[in-house]
Amino acid sequence: MSAQRILSGGPGPALQPGPTRPLFDVATTRLIEQRHLAALPAHTLMRRAGWSAAQLGHALAPDAQRVWLLCGPGHNGGDGLQAASHFVAWGIETWVTWFEPAQAGTADIQASQRALQAAAQQVGAGRLHWVDEAPPLSPDDLAVDALLGIGARPLTPQSDPRWLQALAQLRQAPCVQLAVDLPSGLSADTGSYPADQLGQPDAIENIGTSALFQGVTGLKHTLSLVSLKPGLFTAAGRDACGQIWFDALGCNLAGDDPVAAWLWQPNPLAPLARRPHSNHKGSHGDVWVIGGAPQMRGAALLAARAALHGGAGRVWVAQFTGPQAAADPAQPELMQLDAAQLPWATQSPHVAVLGCGGGALVREALADALAHAPTAVLDADALNALADTADLRHAAWREACRARRDWGRTVMTPHPLEAARLLSCSTAQVQGNRLSAAQELAERWQAVVVLKGSGSVVAAPGEVPRLIASGNAALATGGTGDALAGWIGAALAGRTLANASAAERLQAVCGVVFAHGAVAEHWAGPGTLTASALAAAAHPV
Repeated sequence: MSAQRILSGGPGPALQPGPTRPLFDVATTRLIEQRHLAALPAHTLMRRAGWSAAQLGHALAPDAQRVWLLCGPGHNGGDGLQAASHFVAWGIETWVTWFEPAQAGTADIQASQRALQAAAQQVGAGRLHWVDEAPPLSPDDLAVDALLGIGARPLTPQSDPRWLQALAQLRQAPCVQLAVDLPSGLSADTGSYPADQLGQPDAIENIGTSALFQGVTGLKHTLSLVSLKPGLFTAAGRDACGQIWFDALGCNLAGDDPVAAWLWQPNPLAPLARRPHSNHKGSHGDVWVIGGAPQMRGAALLAARAALHGGAGRVWVAQFTGPQAAADPAQPELMQLDAAQLPWATQSPHVAVLGCGGGALVREALADALAHAPTAVLDADALNALADTADLRHAAWREACRARRDWGRTVMTPHPLEAARLLSCSTAQVQGNRLSAAQELAERWQAVVVLKGSGSVVAAPGEVPRLIASGNAALATGGTGDALAGWIGAALAGRTLANASAAERLQAVCGVVFAHGAVAEHWAGPGTLTASALAAAAHPV
């Protein structure tokens, strides 16, 4: 089969090891298509796309008695018509809902129509049915979404009601479902369902639960064509696309083709080098976790535990409740400091993890952490402090952050709301383009940025952003972000001692984010994956 499975969905192992893959936006994908179209015989790419979709669909639903294809008026619909011609030729009852172009379609689409008609004539016209709505379908049957693909046609409640009805029927079909190139309505560039398409400018986070785009009962698959797109791997794309398959259709993405705008990292972890026998606890770096204001002690303790299990040589917990109150009976290895009286003048950590449960009190330590800690991991309340333009120290903090030795020595770990505060925009705007938001933060603050969420993004100034392919909703509990911050701190503590480059520290952050998500994917219980269990599952990266 020409399609190559690159990501599995549903229960079981969620990822397969593989190389880092380039991601291309719609504009660049079209450039690649045009470059290869000029060098190929007419209609070649559409024929290849139809053949690939038909092969994959038949493999996914080998016992299908009926196939229903929803075909739009553009090239994605032409791919669907080509696929339909193969199902008809194989003697399978084929039902096609085609929204024909208002005017004569392109030569490619006309060729697809002729191919379908020829196939029907060869096996008998009774195998091909032109319908306006879904036929009766069984769980063994196949439904194919070839309505929009990466097309720019807006899909709104004001769209042709026939489109919306047919798409809603397809999404609810109780059979195997395959989207050609992209599930219709999903943005290939951002993985979102744009708010302006649904008339809900302030509710983009709710679009993923709309009846139009959810409620799928069958198995979901997406066959991405020509290139892989970032929207497949982040935001709503991870749920909408299900299992993702890829066929470049013979387009060689090397040589003179455009450079990838993003990277998808299915597993950025390099084999862990064996620690020399002569190492001691000082060889693996010191981490200070500064946070834990009254009523929020748990966040700092979770981060510290993760740093300890993540391989840091020594971990101190510096809480604003005083050194005695900071003791963690469940983790006696953690040492204690008073966050209000940190000994910056005589001692400083290799990594300061700042902001986990610190509240407003963390602001008092922010300037010292940026001035003295070789590496700083800023989370939660430290990020909220940096975002507060009303604080008279805001400009000094920002300058201190940007003036650090290199961007690899500052890591920011916002969730979407914290990112929105830092960017002075709405959470909806961040979620509407997660890749762009992460990169803007990285450039603005000259830091490595981990934008947490579905398809976590790791960005750095002047670097290609990474989409990390791990994690699931098991991480949607309180404290898992604190564990991530501490784990990153541990990974960077050892690399600070080794004078690692900014690029090496960036890769280390990617490795921790991947490992953090992988714990969730492989969690077998018992019970919910709590942040405490996640912190205990941390390991050196």
